[in-house]
Amino acid sequence: MDIYQEETIRQHVSLSKEALTQIENAFRRLHKGGVSQPPVIHVNIPEHNGEADIKTAYIPGFDTFAIKVSAGFFDNPKKGLPSLGGLMLAMDSETGTPRALLQDNGYLTDVRTALAGAIAADQLAVKDISSVGVIGTGLQARLQVEALQLVRAFHEVHVYGRTAENVKKYQQEMEEKYDLTVRLAESAEEVVRGNDLVVTTTPAEEPLIKAEWLHDGLHITAMGSDAEKKQELDPGIFSKADVVIGDVTSQVFSIGELQHAKNIMKEEDVTEIGKILSGEAPGRTKDQQVTVADLTGTGVQDTAIANYALAQIND
Repeated sequence: MDIYQEETIRQHVSLSKEALTQIENAFRRLHKGGVSQPPVIHVNIPEHNGEADIKTAYIPGFDTFAIKVSAGFFDNPKKGLPSLGGLMLAMDSETGTPRALLQDNGYLTDVRTALAGAIAADQLAVKDISSVGVIGTGLQARLQVEALQLVRAFHEVHVYGRTAENVKKYQQEMEEKYDLTVRLAESAEEVVRGNDLVVTTTPAEEPLIKAEWLHDGLHITAMGSDAEKKQELDPGIFSKADVVIGDVTSQVFSIGELQHAKNIMKEEDVTEIGKILSGEAPGRTKDQQVTVADLTGTGVQDTAIANYALAQIND
């Protein structure tokens, strides 16, 4: 079994159009059927403000399938440690033997998560935007902006976070890294009302965005809710949205934002992103529509990015 460390993986995998295509294709394969993807296994460690998820999927025709452990311990920054981590084990699809251990410390998960956000925005956000709104200041708040630059041209980011120090750090780092102006919002409401494309990237357990803040042309990608009790959106948002998509319908109703909107939405009201990418359902059809993407993360993304990483490393 080969073992690859984070440094090597980072040298071969980045937020690129090529990687984005791999994730798009994974969503298409999931929609078309034949994929074996069990429900997420979630482990909650409340006394340490931590959690761990295990995700996997077999995609027919792929040399390996990934078994991914992803950990989130949200007090870690106070200890000088990253809040997110994990690894992937690539298993041979023919024999079931371990092929490679990708000790990426969650890097590949970070990449495929950011790319999924970009894919959703590409299908649902209006084409002409000048700024992006971000709620949250962590790693995904950074990577989502980087990935969005693959699908939209914009020059400003409006960010809101709970901790002033983290918001200022975000502003400094993002302006140094990208040709962007980062403006600090005083509230989540300001972010939503002032942008047509908004991304939420927090582990919140209470709504951050209220339904009364919605406006024509708005798209929201909710990235944070991937476990029971997590919530970033007021459920009333879904009664006002014209288009709602998810990565896996059953999953968004169990661990996504839609777990809190079961009295408002039914599974048939939600379109899976793979169906849109396959050309079997529309995304945004009018500029004035309000659209929402509820993304929880899938095993097919992990298998796709793991296979892509191994191909790049061994090329």
